[in-house]
Formats: sequence, structure tokens, C-alpha cells
Amino acid sequence: MAQAPQQDTRADLVTCPHCGKRNRLRAAAAGLARCGSCRGMLPWLTDATDDDFDAVVVQSSLPVLLDLWAPWCGPCRMVAPGVERAALEYAGRLKVVKVNVDDSPETAMRYRAQSIPLLLMLKGGEVTARQLGAIPPGPLLQWVESALPPAK
Repeated sequence: MAQAPQQDTRADLVTCPHCGKRNRLRAAAAGLARCGSCRGMLPWLTDATDDDFDAVVVQSSLPVLLDLWAPWCGPCRMVAPGVERAALEYAGRLKVVKVNVDDSPETAMRYRAQSIPLLLMLKGGEVTARQLGAIPPGPLLQWVESALPPAK
């Protein structure tokens, strides 16, 4: 008997910036991330691996800011606050996904990550913008704004 494909059940707990309620948000969920209590937009920041990358990133209905990083990389740790701020400031317009290149070498090779930190803006898994190297939060947010489709 054939087995049904496994669904991604990994979820992150996200605190709503509007009402403070905690929400369980599946990494590979479709649509927008909204608070179950106040219906406000949630910052969507999650992780992906080689195993779930297509479900979390490629199939996302939102543009994805992909952060290719490693825990031993000092510049990657410097970029992290700006990446987190992008998830918060562009809630409802952007999904932010972090991929540890040491744990997910196939994804690193797929996007030719020869140096990190590497930030990519993706739509349907296709690169629409690329930022290599450490960048402070202000310029990072400007780069994200310029790479995102205009707000409706």
C-alpha cells in the first residue's frame, strides 16, 4: 500500500506584535501569517533545511528573504538583527527563511553560496535580488524594500 506524502508539521511559536498572543505558525503554511486572536499580520521568520526547502520556500505565496548563514560566521550573526527586523517590518509582504549552510549543503550549492552571509530575495524559488556580505540593518531594510514588489 502506498504511503501518503508526509506533511510538514514543524511549527514556530510567534508572538503577535499587536496583541502579544502567541501563535503556532507552520513553516510551510500557505497564504499570510495572521494572529489567531487579533488577525494582525505576524512576522514570518522560520528555518528550512534541504529536506523541507521546497515546501517552505519555493511553494511560498509570498516573496522570501533567504538568509544563507552558519553559526560560526561572525558577519552572519551581525546580519541577524536586520533580518529579524525585516520580518517584523514587512509582515504580510515577506516570509523570512534562514538556512544553515553547514546543515543544508544542497541548498547552499543550489544558490551558489560560495561566501556567507548571503541574502537572496526569491519568488517561486527564483532569485530576484542578491546581497553578499554583512550589511547593517538600515541598508538591509532599504535593500529589502527595493527588492520587494510594491505594496498593494
